[in-house]
Amino acid sequence: MNRGDGKRLKNVDPMYTVASFIMDKRYDAMNMITLDLPLEPMQEYLNAKRKEDVNISHMALILSAYLRTVAEYPLLNRFIMNKRPYARNEFTVAMVVLKAGHADNGTMSKMWFNPEDTIFDVNNTINKYVEENRATPENNGTEKLIKILLSLPGLLTVGVAIIKWLDRHNLLPKAIIDMSPFHNSLVISNLASIRTNHIYHHCYEFGTSSVFFTMGNTREVPKRKGKEIVFEKCMPLGVVMDERICSGSYFAIAFRRFKHYLTHPELLETPPVEVLKDPDL
Repeated sequence: MNRGDGKRLKNVDPMYTVASFIMDKRYDAMNMITLDLPLEPMQEYLNAKRKEDVNISHMALILSAYLRTVAEYPLLNRFIMNKRPYARNEFTVAMVVLKAGHADNGTMSKMWFNPEDTIFDVNNTINKYVEENRATPENNGTEKLIKILLSLPGLLTVGVAIIKWLDRHNLLPKAIIDMSPFHNSLVISNLASIRTNHIYHHCYEFGTSSVFFTMGNTREVPKRKGKEIVFEKCMPLGVVMDERICSGSYFAIAFRRFKHYLTHPELLETPPVEVLKDPDL
């Protein structure tokens, strides 16, 4: 049975079908890795754009590179629901935004992107999202849903239980899926913005999150260059993945491509030549 946010996959490798029954919880299927992203090529690109009066954030650069990677490696946009694999029919990213004037109070919602988006499109979407959620966070779908659930005593317990049941049985209305920051292609958190290190954040059991990124403080990473050891300034990215959506080798190849785009950001200025569909659809 298809869902508002995805289509059921029936031709996947049987090993992954079995894996979803053995590891029936998302937190049981989490793999974690740190990607050290060389800062120099990213910073050179961002500085060059600033000279052209185009301000692009590190967040936009990372999301653009990942969006382009997913366009080439569509299995990254799968999710598991009730032990069954689905191909997501949209690309959404959830992110916490600190409310205006609050250092410890944020709101979490999500952004929608098109696979053909360039880095400029992604940057504009992020800027608009941050501006709207800082100025009027009460207008985003997440805050509205929370207010509804808290409006009556006991409604939160019953309401969340009903939403979870509907979600497991593919009956959750698309309107609620669109309000939920837990139904997404990616969750990302910029911990460097609050001057802290990257972490390995769990993928939420509720919803459909399969990948979580955290950006951390820059650090120097030893690297062999000829016969010498040099220290390369990097941005560490803590990545958590649901291993049931694709193989480890697929993740490895995809993330090599992801790092390639961050080394050559100019490739993200034009739309992809082709957007690949999930081969098992």
